[in-house]
Amino acid sequence: MKKHKHFALKRELGLWQTTLCGIGIILGAGIYALIGEAAGIAGNAVWISFIVAAIISAFTGLSYAELSSMFPKASAEYEYTRKSAGKTIGFLAGWMIIFAGIVGAATVSIGFGSYFNALFGTSGLIISIAAVLVMAVINFYGIKQSANVAIILTLIEAGGLIFIIFLGLPYIGSVDYFAMPAFHSMFDGMFSGVLAAAALIFFAYIGFEDMVRLSEETKKPTKNIPKALIIAIAITTIIYILVALSAVSVLGWERLSTSQAPLADVASLALGSNAFLALAIAALFSTFNTALLMLIATSRIMYGMANDRALPSVMGFVHRKRRTPWTAILVTTILCVMFLFFENIKMAASITNFFVFLLFAVINFSVIRLRYKYPKAKRGFRVPLNIGKLPILPILGIIFSLLLMVSLSMTSILYGIAIIILGLVIYEFYKHTKKKKS
Repeated sequence: MKKHKHFALKRELGLWQTTLCGIGIILGAGIYALIGEAAGIAGNAVWISFIVAAIISAFTGLSYAELSSMFPKASAEYEYTRKSAGKTIGFLAGWMIIFAGIVGAATVSIGFGSYFNALFGTSGLIISIAAVLVMAVINFYGIKQSANVAIILTLIEAGGLIFIIFLGLPYIGSVDYFAMPAFHSMFDGMFSGVLAAAALIFFAYIGFEDMVRLSEETKKPTKNIPKALIIAIAITTIIYILVALSAVSVLGWERLSTSQAPLADVASLALGSNAFLALAIAALFSTFNTALLMLIATSRIMYGMANDRALPSVMGFVHRKRRTPWTAILVTTILCVMFLFFENIKMAASITNFFVFLLFAVINFSVIRLRYKYPKAKRGFRVPLNIGKLPILPILGIIFSLLLMVSLSMTSILYGIAIIILGLVIYEFYKHTKKKKS
């Protein structure tokens, strides 16, 4: 059998392109829906919840920054955990990321189909399938072209949120920004309402971890990936806080919490029905962009794991002309389309969140473990606040990740554990098969 010739991925992305891709996947569609529910919990103080969620995200974001500066690989989490805890744990980390990315992209694509259906009256499922196929073509065509599309969509979705900020400027000061739903005391309100809303809002920040999987297609990745991570989290935090202040200024938390399309209603109240349409279209672009970037990132970790022989080598094939991992793109596309037909997509999304929180705990642990295992290894970035070799922020990252994980339903946790066990069985079978062939 003729051996497949290996081609490397092409380094096309600079700092600003990687940063904008990160901003695009973090902003996503979550803010358009979550802010109403969060306002119902934290009231007008929902802006504080965004700050708390940003701080929690930053713990893990800084850990990713350090690890990506040590191991600038497309396989990202697989590589980090393999180095810190061995190949089996590394495989399970990669397995969780692949599952989370594919199901997450399917979930967001269904949202795209729903928005499209609401605007144009077409079949949501057919549109979702068509959208995923278009994403596959963009993904295959080249990372530079994919990034350019993502940047354009990011500017549109960010534009929708900046539009909301400007709409709220004349209303600033019209409400009490510390007013909350009725609690027994201000102490209870701050620690119950604001923190509970922060746990919900945390989902709006998920996505920064996908940036590290672009390492093998980024120029000077040991410097640019950590910088892009930190800049992307900082910019999205500022946008989120300003949007929250603007939204409660225009509607107030009571009306905001009962809205089915909160930001569109903010625009509608300020400018009329045409503004509602504009925000709905911005949400359409946002969902497409998020799903596209998820599928790009997932195909890259699949490619990276195949290169390390943790997955069949066929998953690591790179197209000679386009220099993209075409087989990994094909597999992620097929699996994503399959999940579009999954009836209980909300449960699948909940399982995805379980994987993300568990993975964040493992990533923070990896930073601590590698500080002792490879103390002299070159690090382009180091997590600040250390006691000797021990970094403090990753410890907080582990604690908050596990707290958020146990807040999920027991059903989703049990399903998640079952999928991890399935992954372990597949890994052991594949490892045994490889030994027989060698």
